Amino acid sequence: MKTEVKALVVGGGAVGTSIAYHLAKAGWSDVMLLERDELTSGSTWHAAGLLPYFNMGYATTHIHDYSIRFYKTLEEETGLNAGFSVVGNLRMARTQERMDEYMLYAATAETIGVPFEWLSPQEIAERYPLVRSDDLKGGILHPTDGYINPADVTMAMAKGARQRGVTIERRWQVDGYAWDGEAWTVSCTKMAEKGGNLVPTDEKVDIRAEHVVTATGNHAQQTARKLGIKMPAIPVEHQYVVTEADPALVEWREAGNPQHPVLRDADAKWYVREERGGWILGPYEKGAPACFEFGVPDTFRADLFPLDLDRIEEEYMEFIHRIPSSETVGLKDDYNGPICYTPDGNPLLGPAPGLRNMWLAEGFSFGITAAGGAGYYLAQRMVEGDAEIDMAVLDPRRFGDWMTTEYAARKNEEAYDHVYVLHHPDEERPAARPLKTAPCYDRMAAQGAQFGCVNGWERPNYFAPQGFDDHAARSFRRGGWWQHARAEAEALRETAGLIDVTPFAKHILSGPGATAFLDWFTSNRLPKVGRINLTYALTEAGTTHSEYTIVRKAENTYYMVSSGAWETYDRDYLKRAIEDTQGRFGPVFLQEVTGQYGVFALAGPRARDILKELIRDPDPETALSNKRFPWLSARDIELKMCPTTAIRVAYTGELGWELHHPMEMQTYLFDRLMEAGASHGMKLVGARAMNWLRQEKSYRAFGAELGRDSTPLEAGLDRFVDLEKEFRGKEPMLATGHRMKCVTVLIDGPEDADPWGREALYLGNEKVGRLTSGGYSVVSGKSIGMGYVRPDLAVPGTRLQLRMFRELWPAEIVEDSPHDPTNARIRVDS
Repeated sequence: MKTEVKALVVGGGAVGTSIAYHLAKAGWSDVMLLERDELTSGSTWHAAGLLPYFNMGYATTHIHDYSIRFYKTLEEETGLNAGFSVVGNLRMARTQERMDEYMLYAATAETIGVPFEWLSPQEIAERYPLVRSDDLKGGILHPTDGYINPADVTMAMAKGARQRGVTIERRWQVDGYAWDGEAWTVSCTKMAEKGGNLVPTDEKVDIRAEHVVTATGNHAQQTARKLGIKMPAIPVEHQYVVTEADPALVEWREAGNPQHPVLRDADAKWYVREERGGWILGPYEKGAPACFEFGVPDTFRADLFPLDLDRIEEEYMEFIHRIPSSETVGLKDDYNGPICYTPDGNPLLGPAPGLRNMWLAEGFSFGITAAGGAGYYLAQRMVEGDAEIDMAVLDPRRFGDWMTTEYAARKNEEAYDHVYVLHHPDEERPAARPLKTAPCYDRMAAQGAQFGCVNGWERPNYFAPQGFDDHAARSFRRGGWWQHARAEAEALRETAGLIDVTPFAKHILSGPGATAFLDWFTSNRLPKVGRINLTYALTEAGTTHSEYTIVRKAENTYYMVSSGAWETYDRDYLKRAIEDTQGRFGPVFLQEVTGQYGVFALAGPRARDILKELIRDPDPETALSNKRFPWLSARDIELKMCPTTAIRVAYTGELGWELHHPMEMQTYLFDRLMEAGASHGMKLVGARAMNWLRQEKSYRAFGAELGRDSTPLEAGLDRFVDLEKEFRGKEPMLATGHRMKCVTVLIDGPEDADPWGREALYLGNEKVGRLTSGGYSVVSGKSIGMGYVRPDLAVPGTRLQLRMFRELWPAEIVEDSPHDPTNARIRVDS
């Protein structure tokens, strides 16, 4: 057995074997895979093997697309039939709102090139007469996916991996991991069969690996403890049943008809596929419990839980309703096994937080569908430094270390329950909330705040009258909240608005080497003391990894503000860079201070007048003037009794300040701002209006326009890139050139809807780009969006079309910052 390898993959399910295969295919010749039991003995063996394209996320759809195409090539390469039945996948809709969901999903599919077609109820009845369709609105069919045998596809990938030089060792349990600064030492014990159980033997070995990937499935909690990290991957019970032969189905097939596609009645919360003349029914019911919250028992191998038919009775009756011939068919088999989940339903795929060369591939609730693509794109990250798609939404560091077992278990149960719940883009899920609240939470709630959740923090999305039902207000079009967000946006443009942005991530970087390090780490020139700038940290590939607003507090002290949703992601990258450059720039110290400071953003034409009533200064009339407090500067001021670091910047594009204050004084400051703002028409404003307003200024947002699949230059951020200096990722950024360009578009769309930032852009019949953000412009009275197009089309006045609800709508590229392009309103003096 090898004791030294380039990469060690721990876990022999579909995901682990795919990663080993793709690492070898990408050029790493020395790869080993360890499996504690037998290949496929985890969740892989009892998976239903479905391969649905359907996913609302851009990166995840890419992963599913790769898997489906890749699995079709395995037999030719390995000689093993992976058992892929390309029968298609039909999602049915009972309501117009469900059809709206499918149309929004289709926008994402269209940008990637995923094939689909629309079916009317009549067409469903004609093609599949066993399926009741008289109460349907329609459906979406993916003709090129279907289902696969999980064990067969895993064995095919394992054989392909061996053919490429991968060593696969079974019956080895990993006991511990130790990093020595250069490589991992992985301690292992040989396992043996005894009385139906796996037991450790006296045979032990240490394996030295430069890189380690964990793909341990249901054992993720044990893996997390061995690594000393937190990982919110916890299994949830999933049941499915197999019926006896259905005579009507047998007759249908004997007549020479093809297999039915995998059927999904999302409103009934189940999937169904054919199985040897009968049906497999897989429900996603309420009340499915999390399991193995603290680890899988040693005695649990390829085992199952007892079936709980009472829990799925409603879904079973809906199955009979949709396929009436199934009513008299008995049950032949049942399965109730653990399937790992995460709080948002996406896997953990990428670097382990705080660890070197340790990669996680955990929490795959749709592991068979994702395995091929997960292996391909993770191998790209490991071998080439990054993937061709932005995988931030899958990055394990998207969850903070505040995560607990209780939180993960309850959120994972919710994620399971929400598989077939309508996935509104304005959806806010309620489980495990509220958890992280700013001191003024209750005050904002009393003002009608409807909260969203950002990295566990409660943040107002919009404000509505007391008793307003946010859940009922959700929609794929302009929901019931839309009018409130519009009123907030109009108020901020006309008078003033106050926004709680406390969840912003905040760090202090200091030390003798801080200036030299930060100059290398970021793309923009550093600000002078008392000034600020917006800057970007690039990947080694020259794409955008993180966005920071930097306040220079002293010669070698910097206050750094970044996206609240990506706090751990940004901090981990920053810490790694500091460690990598130890001794190069001098001592650098990083302090996380997010919880120490609350933040209010006050903006609008009357913002200065409001602050004048609160500021304590020898000359309050000039304290906020351009001369004493210019745009893009920071000052320590006093607002009544609250010491505040005020930053003159506004994400909304109006005169404004960010007010960073001690968290313990937040309610005091909130009350004083509300009192002062009352006579000036100030309105509380939420995140949705702020998102619209920043698009009117063409301000790029991280996770939308900004990510690891584009460079700052492609994003049109040339003014924040100082090409006169050397910085990390500069040469790869320049070598990449302009594959696409970020633009702002105004859209003459439907009267009852705005784009969500997932839609495809067309020039005639040619797809030429896609949106990354969308919303409504109160200034133009039109829908607005931002996104990427071919560079030759990124010219103001270019007329394109945007796909919404299966129709093409006129869209015109406009100059950046269609509202106040000269920034006169931001720079206005007192």
